[in-house]
Amino acid sequence: MLDADFFRRWVAATAASVDREAERLTALDSAIGDADHGSNMQRGFKAVTAALEKEAPETPGAILMLAGRQLISTVGGASGPLYGTLLRRTGKALGDAAEVTEAQLAEALRAGVEGVMVLGGAAPGDKTMVDALVPAVDALGDGFAAARTAAEEGALATVPLQARKGRASYLGERSIGHQDPGATSSALLIAGLAEASGE
Repeated sequence: MLDADFFRRWVAATAASVDREAERLTALDSAIGDADHGSNMQRGFKAVTAALEKEAPETPGAILMLAGRQLISTVGGASGPLYGTLLRRTGKALGDAAEVTEAQLAEALRAGVEGVMVLGGAAPGDKTMVDALVPAVDALGDGFAAARTAAEEGALATVPLQARKGRASYLGERSIGHQDPGATSSALLIAGLAEASGE
């Protein structure tokens, strides 16, 4: 069973990896976006970490809801609302339970990803964060390590795609050959899940 401590570890692991990878995320974003994805995500997860230390929510759902609210209020551009929707929808789906199963988390995360797809109007293959999240959720039944691998492969698979959504879509064919920064940061989020579980 996954309790509040597990979800705190997940957020902390993600915040640490976003901090480490911020420059790479910004470099990816400078090729096809606004060159601010790394710094935006870094600021957002620092705010999430600070809020969790201050408020200390006691259930998995409450932790994700708080994290989502912080990301919406502190991350610029489209990333804040998209990541915020992902975590808030997932948290809402988990409800008030003190502990959840891996299967319940997978189901809740799927609801979160569906919220992202509705908000952003994106589908797999559009060269967005969805390209990492959908395969990750599909692989969660095989464990967190499998989900991490699927997310990382999904992010890499955005390189040959032409962007059809987001700022990168304005570049048309010039977006081909670059890895999507949103898919890359989403893979960090899923990797944090694997790290929190010890897989």
